[in-house]
Amino acid sequence: MPNSAVILAAGFLIGCVVTALMPSRSRRRHSVPTGSTRRRDVMGSAIEQRLLQGPSFVCIGGGTGLSTLLAGLKSFTRNITAVVAVTDEGGSSGRLRQEWGVLPPGDIRNCLVALAEDDNSLNRILNFRFDRGELDGHSLGNLILLAACELTGDFSKAVEELNRLLAIRGRVLPVTTETVVLHGETEDGLTVKGEMELSDNGSRMKRIWLEPSSARPLPDVIDAISGADMIILGPGSLFTSILPNLLLEEVTMAIREADLPKVYIANLMTQKNETERMNITAHLDWIASVLGEMPDYIIVNHTPIPEDYLERYREKGAEPLYLSRDEELYLERNDCGVVSADLVNLKDGKYLRHHSKNLAEILMRIARDYKENNLRG
Repeated sequence: MPNSAVILAAGFLIGCVVTALMPSRSRRRHSVPTGSTRRRDVMGSAIEQRLLQGPSFVCIGGGTGLSTLLAGLKSFTRNITAVVAVTDEGGSSGRLRQEWGVLPPGDIRNCLVALAEDDNSLNRILNFRFDRGELDGHSLGNLILLAACELTGDFSKAVEELNRLLAIRGRVLPVTTETVVLHGETEDGLTVKGEMELSDNGSRMKRIWLEPSSARPLPDVIDAISGADMIILGPGSLFTSILPNLLLEEVTMAIREADLPKVYIANLMTQKNETERMNITAHLDWIASVLGEMPDYIIVNHTPIPEDYLERYREKGAEPLYLSRDEELYLERNDCGVVSADLVNLKDGKYLRHHSKNLAEILMRIARDYKENNLRG
């Protein structure tokens, strides 16, 4: 069987498996209710109502950082729109983009899993990765998205189908359905093309842009921003997850025109080459230069990271990001509020991640305070 047929067949079959797994809850609803099940139903309805009345968040980024944020927010509201960059060139996503001409599905898959009600089960299925044969390196979730795209003939429709299929608490949108490529120019005049080259030279970048420059965002992205209660940028790779979304002029215009709090979540660590030797305000200056304004708030970590984790990350060229006193004064002069908190989550004994619950609670508090201040005003 040709490589393309193998991939499409596998993706379609996996989609069927996931579909078959999902209806179990609906089958239980037809059983005769007992007192305990009625109480659970009442409690479940109350929780669902609370989630439906939660604030509307638009989360902009990509990669692991965005999916970590979404996993925490879904416990507080169903009104979440994840806007995901489509410039990924690495791994399975990059291969599918090159071989099939499909937009990179990896970050979208991660966000769908993060917003699903049973993310642990879905993680095992959608993030399973083949390790041999023609499918070596491909994840099941990427193949499902590819199959859905082939069946619908449209990437945005394929993502929408997966939104419905997985019954996620929110919505995941690609920022655009056009094929766009990152470009940049370094301080010494070198022109770079593509996410990987830009990532290798990020800390030396002078300016960045997308080609084609005429690319348009998905209309639903603009509608989501216009109807939001808060815009959240990050966490995630600065040049390859967050900024690519803001390089679409209509997106930045919609964000600037929205009268609501804009929040940037600082990373826990720098990234080798991409942001090495850059402090937190250097990250924020790039955000402000592309967005055209400084975010209203920045959320930073103040918890010390264990030394064994630091050593492991330093071997990869990464350093911790803490806010200095000089940086605090700089942000104060630029009317950017600082929220400093315990944001460190030590995952699986080897990875640093943002603490998704703590992060979500901070964002809920900012949204609540903003609403209350407006009502008093």
